[in-house]
Amino acid sequence: MIVIGTENLGVSFGETVLFHDVSFSVNQGERIAIVGVNGAGKSTLMRLLHDEGFLPHEGRVFLAKGKTVGFLEQLPKFQEGTTVLGAALSVYSELLEKEKELEDMTRAMKESPTDELIHRYSSLQSRFTDLGGYEFRGRARGTLIGLGFPADMLDRPVSSLSGGQRTILQLSLLMLREPDVLLLDEPTNHLDIRSLEWLEDKLTRIRSTVLVISHDRYFLDRVTTKTLELENGKAKLYNAPYARYREQKKAEREIAMRHYANQQREIARMEAFIEQQKRWNRERNIIAAESRQKAIDRMEKVERVAPLPEALSFRFQKTTESGNDVLVVKDLAKGYSDQMLFSHLSFTVKKGDRLLITGANGSGKSTLLQILTGNLSASCGSFRFGYNVRVGYYDQYQFLHDDKTVLEEIWDECALTQTELRSLLASFLFRGDDVFKKVAVLSGGERARLSLAKLMQKKVNLLILDEPTNHLDVESREVLEDALASFEGTIIAVSHDRYFIKKLATRILSFEGEALSPEERVFCFNGDYEAYLAYRRDNPVSPMEKEETKKADGAVKEEKKHRDKDDRRRAAEIRKIEAQIAQLEDEIGEIDRLIGENAADYQKLQTLYQSRTEKSEACDRLWERWSALEESDA
Repeated sequence: MIVIGTENLGVSFGETVLFHDVSFSVNQGERIAIVGVNGAGKSTLMRLLHDEGFLPHEGRVFLAKGKTVGFLEQLPKFQEGTTVLGAALSVYSELLEKEKELEDMTRAMKESPTDELIHRYSSLQSRFTDLGGYEFRGRARGTLIGLGFPADMLDRPVSSLSGGQRTILQLSLLMLREPDVLLLDEPTNHLDIRSLEWLEDKLTRIRSTVLVISHDRYFLDRVTTKTLELENGKAKLYNAPYARYREQKKAEREIAMRHYANQQREIARMEAFIEQQKRWNRERNIIAAESRQKAIDRMEKVERVAPLPEALSFRFQKTTESGNDVLVVKDLAKGYSDQMLFSHLSFTVKKGDRLLITGANGSGKSTLLQILTGNLSASCGSFRFGYNVRVGYYDQYQFLHDDKTVLEEIWDECALTQTELRSLLASFLFRGDDVFKKVAVLSGGERARLSLAKLMQKKVNLLILDEPTNHLDVESREVLEDALASFEGTIIAVSHDRYFIKKLATRILSFEGEALSPEERVFCFNGDYEAYLAYRRDNPVSPMEKEETKKADGAVKEEKKHRDKDDRRRAAEIRKIEAQIAQLEDEIGEIDRLIGENAADYQKLQTLYQSRTEKSEACDRLWERWSALEESDA
């Protein structure tokens, strides 16, 4: 059943077309990722789906009759004086009213019980129970704690929360309401990894249809079932989560480019024939030329593949090597009057390490980086950098000078000509008059790109990065990951981006949380992220994780039974597909031979090319299915 969708939707700002002819439909229970570069129109599309007062310039949005829509606001508003738990309980207004009514009836029955009152009480209590009246308070508390609110914070006023915490609270309310359609614009921005995992589990279990904008690729792969891409003003819906969508898009793009090139070669060959016949200028030559021209005119032209959106392009500069010991930390501690973040923290970073720091929000990750960069003092302990270490620091808050232009911000820190600077800024997507923008008016993504441009100019061999992927779109994140992967120095980075961690980490420094003593709160693991996750599954650190591990172990045997059956079915299908691919490739080879033999027979060539295209497409589909089966086997 279709619950929401669009028909020929278009939005323009002046002469600039944001997108046009956007048509798609979403069925009940589907979970759709909306992806595209910054500025592609993702948030505008999301607003059109939920805001009846925001109308498109063309087309329409449709919602199934009687369906409700919930939207995650970027700047949520709450009533003055509301507590965190009170805000969550406000979702259950009907139950709260019935609860109060039951309390009033209980007092009335104590004073003067009557048969009618007892009957009404029994009926109301039955209805209250059916609606979950004895579970809703626990459910609200569990949802809040699952999203990272400690139990002692639930009675705090909402006004005391940070902007990020308010966004998380708003997300909690949406999850509790369970609307028919749930629209989430960057729900992962302020969540730590544990909260992300909780949200992923929740979204895969709820009955709501979900449309989500996120740059967290790990999250999209775990939660979504389809991907809606906005690119070059158009939209396309892929029947695959993020990673498979990227592969599918790449394969389709290569096929389309091949078809276009083949047709252009055929047209060029036919035009050369026409030109030759015209030069001979005899009657039969003119007739032959006109015949070929008509054939070209009748062709259904393959459209040239649109260029990909502009992306970042940069590499970090090479500099002198550091000594083998890049950083030595010994018995480091940091605390405040009412809280000790960590203590007795000791570890060594070697040349070439990629140390990724993970953990809950507020556990001290960024504080550690502030200490290492000299912006904050430790409570006790020491650290030292090794021989010839040159540090470059990227801060998630991007301390830039709002009164400067983009060009001035970077010009003041490097000895380059204006032409060289403008070329550098162009590689970070600041082109034309963009370089004269004031820093104060830049978006979060633009500020992040400018900070990276400044960092790239520094000749360093140790990069200390605090949430470097925040505010970057997916394409920019992947360029940054590639640049860091090729960086010849050492990296220490705080991140909640699990794709980023998985791609780069050679060691993990995990801030485990407040459930442990300050001495136990930081754990250093020598290995990559996948090995760390496997270790954590076998060695849980909290009672909740231990209980989850126990439950998981109980299901292992049952899962193995089903997995063995699936493996046998998968292997049989793989063998069948491989045989079909081999047959198709033989048939394509035979067609190629016939094309060479019939180069002068256009009608036969047209039939052969059509047949080759159909068999190539069939072969490509089989290879995609084969790849999917191989990946699921891995």
